[in-house]
Amino acid sequence: MAAGWQFWIDRGGTFTDIVALDPDGKVAVRKLLSENPEQYPDAALHGIGRILQEFGAGGKVGIAAVKMGTTVGTNALLERKGAPVALVTNRGLRDCLYIGYQNRPDIFALQIRRPEPLYRAVAEIDVRVGADGRVVQALDPDQANAELRRIYDLGIRNLAIVLMHAWRYPQHELALAELAAGIGFEHISLSHRASPLPKFVARGDTAVVDAYLSPVLHRYVAQVENGLPAGASRPGLWFMQSNGGLVRAAVFHGKDSILSGPAGGMVGAVAAAKRAGLAKIIAFDMGGTSTDVAHYAGELERSVDNEIAASASARRWWRFIPSPPAAALFCISTVCAAGSGRTRPGPIPVRPVTGAAGR
Repeated sequence: MAAGWQFWIDRGGTFTDIVALDPDGKVAVRKLLSENPEQYPDAALHGIGRILQEFGAGGKVGIAAVKMGTTVGTNALLERKGAPVALVTNRGLRDCLYIGYQNRPDIFALQIRRPEPLYRAVAEIDVRVGADGRVVQALDPDQANAELRRIYDLGIRNLAIVLMHAWRYPQHELALAELAAGIGFEHISLSHRASPLPKFVARGDTAVVDAYLSPVLHRYVAQVENGLPAGASRPGLWFMQSNGGLVRAAVFHGKDSILSGPAGGMVGAVAAAKRAGLAKIIAFDMGGTSTDVAHYAGELERSVDNEIAASASARRWWRFIPSPPAAALFCISTVCAAGSGRTRPGPIPVRPVTGAAGR
């Protein structure tokens, strides 16, 4: 057995579910409202404290690890409650992310309703690198500084820096991040670190989402870290990413959090199905803010839908099941401790940025 308590937590938009394992192998399960400010500031911390108190642990036995899946990032994105963000890009590319790939959910719709972009302002920088790495237009620090200060004066403190070909030649993104950190911007997401891939739109969208969600996520992570009981050793705090892997709190970023909560349910559903001898399953979780549906038949496919579309989502995946009553398993999302610690470098933190190139 572990030297201390183990906690597995699913922090959803409506409820927070906690599974605890004490050093003697006893299991405790609690369910709390995620938002109940009259009773407690944070459901996860309150649940941990209550379990320790009920079991008479108090400060006698420490916490070995806390592993959490959370929809904090998911809900902030769905409800448009992320941090104010500005896009920093090359001159002439301010509309590229808004135009996107021209994908339409309904190609015959006469009235096209575009979602509003997550960023509130755009700064165009006179700089360009060619696909071969040749500097087409050198960075003008004075022009860049003026544009960044204009954004800062608008009250925006978070940036997504997205430059052409930066996934391979990141020097200009790094130089702009250093200028922005000197001005006082609080969070800076660089596209070549958020998504080191060639496609400008996909890489840019990832960086914008990362800058939009990371401040919200980091506040919540800090709240949990600071609220954990102090002991001889600091408890290990892990968060589940969208890919189903666990990472330390310090490297948990907005771009990796969108399916943090749903991923735990999917991994848990697959594990439960294998134990039951089921080769093909549908996992379905209707939450308070979103509905998560996954299909597993050797490879995992998943979708996240608004809860209004829950029935349609289930019917969509149902066609993959050859004999529904015998082969399907509907599984409510729960926390799963499985996962790896593998991760990619995240966005640049608040501290000043060095000028060294890196991925």
